[in-house]
Amino acid sequence: MQERLWTGAVAAIFLAIVSGVAEHRRQRRSNLDRVGLAPWPLIQFLSLLTAVILGGLAMHLF
Repeated sequence: MQERLWTGAVAAIFLAIVSGVAEHRRQRRSNLDRVGLAPWPLIQFLSLLTAVILGGLAMHLF
């Protein structure tokens, strides 16, 4: 069970990194008319929150 929590935490951290890169690319786009549909800052915040919760649960079970 603990391995699943750590795997989920690592996956959430990876998603936070990807969403941070996507937000950076969105802010620096050359064509301002090409807006994205994904709310990258919200995705990044929620994935970081998920990583903290899963990491905390995994450490509590240790």
